[in-house]
Amino acid sequence: MMISKWWHGGLQKALHTSRLYHTIEATPREFTGKNIAAKERAQGRIPGIVLAQDDVANTLSRRHVITADMDHIRSLFKLVPLPFFCSTIFNLRILAGSGSSTVLESGNVLPIKVHRDSDTGKVFNLVFVWAEKGSRLKVDVPVVFKGEDVCPGIRKGGYINKMRDNLKYLCPSEHIPAKVEVDLSTLDIGERVSMHDVQVHPSLKLLSKNEALPVCKITATH
Repeated sequence: MMISKWWHGGLQKALHTSRLYHTIEATPREFTGKNIAAKERAQGRIPGIVLAQDDVANTLSRRHVITADMDHIRSLFKLVPLPFFCSTIFNLRILAGSGSSTVLESGNVLPIKVHRDSDTGKVFNLVFVWAEKGSRLKVDVPVVFKGEDVCPGIRKGGYINKMRDNLKYLCPSEHIPAKVEVDLSTLDIGERVSMHDVQVHPSLKLLSKNEALPVCKITATH
């Protein structure tokens, strides 16, 4: 059975957007390459790149290779852990050099890739895209499930079959949700939440050929 009543009080949290909560300060890199990047990391810095969107004029002028303080990036990951890091807008300030107060360029960015060691979690490099006001970005928004402890179907012996960890939306930069929440507190055995049931800001466009596909379903154990 298709369910849309699951939302309840989680709506405001799910519509909560990521708006300039944190600032990343970086400096330009003159040189690129694996050896240079390794030296940056050895010196306590993380290399990165900032890309311009394809439809933005003067894209080459807005492409920057940068480096940022490793400890600062680690502190940001503690505040905004993966996968939410890549659905959160940050303010980026590119300074002229270490210790300089001269800002070469600043603006909003969205992390789109985090290259890291799968075993240790050590971050190797970061990729951002400029997220100017009015621009639209494709974002994999994490799905967070809540209410499992009071879910009627689970209490009857069923279990939750989670089929989607994230949903891809085309989002205006000012309305990118850090997450969407799926409330399980009213779902019985056999009931499910489909992608089109997930309520988000009306400016978001779900990027799926079949919006009726399930996000999760409460399944009987036998």
